[in-house]
Amino acid sequence: MRHPEPSTKAGKALLRFVPLALILVVLVTGLLLGWHRYLTLEYLAAIRTTLKAFASDHGWLAILTYVLAYTVAVSVAFPATWLLTLAGGFLYGIWIGGLLAATGATIGATMLFWAAQTAFGEGLRSRVDGFAGKVAQGFEANAFSYLLALRLAPVLPFAVVNIVPALFKVPLTTYVAATLLGILPGALVYASIGQGLETILAEAAALDRPVGVGDLVTPGMTFGLLGLALLAAIAPLSGFIRRKLAGRSA
Repeated sequence: MRHPEPSTKAGKALLRFVPLALILVVLVTGLLLGWHRYLTLEYLAAIRTTLKAFASDHGWLAILTYVLAYTVAVSVAFPATWLLTLAGGFLYGIWIGGLLAATGATIGATMLFWAAQTAFGEGLRSRVDGFAGKVAQGFEANAFSYLLALRLAPVLPFAVVNIVPALFKVPLTTYVAATLLGILPGALVYASIGQGLETILAEAAALDRPVGVGDLVTPGMTFGLLGLALLAAIAPLSGFIRRKLAGRSA
């Protein structure tokens, strides 16, 4: 039987890193070119009239452009993508804006997940044992609930939650479903803030002060999202308790 040449094996191994390398190239290019300067509240306030006119004049093209921009921003882990959700609410209202933001975020997160899984997933997972292995098994057994809880409660950076499941054996369909459902409540909340952005900006202007994040996110909204996360965490926590009790009684 003929065995593959070492150079062929090395080439296939390097090929796994191509999607992740492309993402890193886009991210570094964007940072070097200063694209992050456009993802600020001040810039959004400055161009809101232009954005509104573009969305009104170009219909579906504007919608596709918005979803594509959100997808690219999330797939390369660009900072402050929540401002794009504000823009979606400002342009299209709570429901349409929130759904468009959740769609773009889910597609972008899935691309990053796929790139990380292609590069590292199987190799790293096969080397995990001991306590880390038990954690991985628990995550895999309740992947949907765990991932949903992580999406609902932003206790970890969004990009981290996009990548970590790629290191475990999380099916793509489970990842996409939990990501979309987990992102949607937060997207609707931020879209509702974006819908009222004109009022917020007018109040800040009347007080002669810049708009801050504190003007946008209220404690009630934060506690609401944490409550949703606790509900999503019930299933894995109850499963863990049942396993512990079964182990003691055995």
